Amino acid sequence: MKLGYTIIYVADVIATIEFYEKAFSMTRRFIHESKLYAELETGDTVLAFAGLEAAEMNGLAILPNDPSGPAAAWEICFVTDDVNAAFTLAVEQGCTPVSKPDEKPWKQTVSYVRDLNGCLVEIASPIASHD
Repeated sequence: MKLGYTIIYVADVIATIEFYEKAFSMTRRFIHESKLYAELETGDTVLAFAGLEAAEMNGLAILPNDPSGPAAAWEICFVTDDVNAAFTLAVEQGCTPVSKPDEKPWKQTVSYVRDLNGCLVEIASPIASHD
């Protein structure tokens, strides 16, 4: 067993993909012709977005993300060598800042933003390996 996909249900798949391209310098991998499903190039595990209608079509009851309320109890994390620059770009492109880059006791720099859907996104440096 391995993690293959993380799928986030959103109100507007295309707007979300375009937002992630600008705010996080991501590249689109695939957009379905229905515009209800899309994927980003993110490495081994696929980050995908599906329209709220897709959840209904699959018989799923979900609680939509709400940018005006508290963030849901999950996050996605993007790892970069330059957290400060990535955080600045994300905020300049419309992310809501949650916490500025901060070096943690375990020697990792971590920051948080919320995207246009209210999803919590961590922007962090790689964790140094411990020998």
